Amino acid sequence: MSATVEDLTSMVLFACVVEERSFTAAAARLGMSKSAVSAQLARFEKALGAQLLHRSTRRLSLTESGLALYPRCRALLDEADAAAALAHGLGRETTGLLRVNAPVSFGTTHLAPLVGDFLAIYPDMQVELTADDRHVDVLAGGFDVVVRISGRERLGSSPLLTARRLGEVQVVLCASPAYLEARGHPKVPEDLLRHHCLRYSHATPHEEWRFEVDGRPAYIPVESRFSSNSGEVLRAAAEAGLGITRLPHFLVAEALEAGTLEALTALKGGGTELGVWALYPARGRAPAKVLAWVDFLAERLKEL
Repeated sequence: MSATVEDLTSMVLFACVVEERSFTAAAARLGMSKSAVSAQLARFEKALGAQLLHRSTRRLSLTESGLALYPRCRALLDEADAAAALAHGLGRETTGLLRVNAPVSFGTTHLAPLVGDFLAIYPDMQVELTADDRHVDVLAGGFDVVVRISGRERLGSSPLLTARRLGEVQVVLCASPAYLEARGHPKVPEDLLRHHCLRYSHATPHEEWRFEVDGRPAYIPVESRFSSNSGEVLRAAAEAGLGITRLPHFLVAEALEAGTLEALTALKGGGTELGVWALYPARGRAPAKVLAWVDFLAERLKEL
């Protein structure tokens, strides 16, 4: 059975609602009214004969059918963004200085090794990579592209910016064996309320960690006596036995292998995924050099 234009539109809309975790935010991103988004998704669910979202006044969550369909719809959304970016870049020159900002660890381990290949493809370009764990402003900071590792909801929404998902990284909940021996292994997410949690300070003041309980997301509020804006600092603090932390796998892989940290695999959903995002000027404002870099990263980072 072939997909209709209406089906394709609904799939992109559904993926956008899930990423934004809000009908209002999805409507703003798509340039539609909230009522139009809600009505089209309702028609899509009716046509499928399946409910895709649990709706409540607090938040949206995926049904079993929604969980099955979302990855394919998200891939469709990513391809649509890529096609639009390519179309807007056709016919423009890829030259000049490209100013990129990225987190320190990710910039060091993942982006810096790719710069040589990129410059080989575009010999008339130069790259300036600034490594910084702060959440900088793309436009006010003077950057062409900012790479962030984040949930979609933490990126915010601006008509002046495009947020394109480049890939994803696995997040690991972990602590030192000495800490777990002294304090015990948490068995359910609520157990974390009785543990010392080491928090990333660039997140919201009262961060929530996401888990899965009975197939549905559950959010545990995390407050901490220790926080840092650096993943390396949080890893070192966890290795020193200060508490439980939640970090991208590439930051803790060596510590897990060495045994100085232990993954808390009993907490289902604690090891969730975060998107790797490129933030850059909205379509029509992004020069060819920006689109070339983002397309290059999307290809190289799609399987982190």
